[in-house]
Amino acid sequence: MPNTEKPTAIAEKKKTNLVGTRLKDGLNKSTQKGLNKGLNDGLSKQKKASSLITPKESASEANQDKKISEPSDESNVKGKKSEKQKEGKKKPDTSKPKIKKDKAIVNGIGFPISAKYSVAICRFIKRKKIETAIEELEEVLKKKRAIPMRGEIPHQKGLKKFASGSGKYPKKATEQFIKILKNLQANANVNGLAEPIITTAIANFASRPFGKFGRWRRKRAHVKIIATEKNIINENKMRKR
Repeated sequence: MPNTEKPTAIAEKKKTNLVGTRLKDGLNKSTQKGLNKGLNDGLSKQKKASSLITPKESASEANQDKKISEPSDESNVKGKKSEKQKEGKKKPDTSKPKIKKDKAIVNGIGFPISAKYSVAICRFIKRKKIETAIEELEEVLKKKRAIPMRGEIPHQKGLKKFASGSGKYPKKATEQFIKILKNLQANANVNGLAEPIITTAIANFASRPFGKFGRWRRKRAHVKIIATEKNIINENKMRKR
């Protein structure tokens, strides 16, 4: 019996190889055709676009490219110009130097207090430090200290400190004066006064409005207090001598 197995195997191998080569060749040819078509289409489109572009547009594009390529020099020049303009526009310093003040003043207008009591309190406060004046007025509110009065005021037995024994504890007027003195102390601190002393304290009658149905007039008073430094007061005294 002849062996038929080997030639069959060889024939099959040849067929398979032929088929593989044919498939490979067909695929390679198709892919090459597709790539060639794509390249040809791209080149034709580029040629058409270049033919449509005018020389003016090409020149403008070139100028734009130059501008984009050289932005640093122009930006530096503009920055220098803007800095110079800012320096030129800067306003000169017109701020005046601060002058040290020697006084602190408080003006009170139309306080609802008795002018008679306010005159007595001004006399009581004068030639004293602001702090001591506030402390003594607080004692008046507690009725530990009386304000000496002049004029038609009845004598009181408990007021032994005064020669005549005439004095009172005006509540509203003292409360108002404490507020005024606190404002004066704040003004003195702002002005930078060292050891301020009350040199002037004046109280006057203000315009008194009528009360209900015009039966009586209400109490009103103007108050002005000035405090100065202790050193300046001593200098003035020495000059007068």
